[in-house]
Amino acid sequence: MSTDQTPRPPRYVVAITGASGALYAVRTVAALLERGCALDLVVSDYGRRLLRDELGESAAVDNLLPYLVGKYGDGVRRGAFDLHSNRDLGATIASGSQPARGMVIVPCSMKSLAGVANGLSRNLVERAADVMLKERKPLVIVPRETPMSLPQLRNMVACAEAGAIVLPAMPAFYQMPKSLDDLSDFLAGKILSVLGLDHGLYPAWTGQVER
Repeated sequence: MSTDQTPRPPRYVVAITGASGALYAVRTVAALLERGCALDLVVSDYGRRLLRDELGESAAVDNLLPYLVGKYGDGVRRGAFDLHSNRDLGATIASGSQPARGMVIVPCSMKSLAGVANGLSRNLVERAADVMLKERKPLVIVPRETPMSLPQLRNMVACAEAGAIVLPAMPAFYQMPKSLDDLSDFLAGKILSVLGLDHGLYPAWTGQVER
């Protein structure tokens, strides 16, 4: 019998789908890695295109770790990630027996939102999200769309009723952001907060704007 008592790093699933907001996705991944988390990463076909279109070829999935190190520093090496095919419905995260503590879909396309809301499990992103809901684990959905149609709003309500946390990509401005990175820090910080993880990605509200 093994006597290894080494604590396992906290494990989370992160899915990137084809809604605008690649910077939110990579900042969230980097923030989790900086905290020593182990990630199961799933990127849809349009999520792969999103990374290249919005961040450039250097952010392509196959080059993601060097990109993160170059942008956010060596701190991301405290964690690690396993990349899964969105077509692999036999992956570990398709089962309720997997050890992930929670899941984030960032950004979440309206197609993925609809799939999760209706329990379709057509691909690994949808199936992994369905697992989180049935196992009563945190599922954070970060939709990025505007304006929203009535079916899209109803899908968000359905996800919330099923137990998901709907966290729209709506950065705040009280922290006086000076760059796009400041805005992505805020959103990634909100995601970590709802997962119960401490962070210093943005200042807490003190009752007045700090200038």
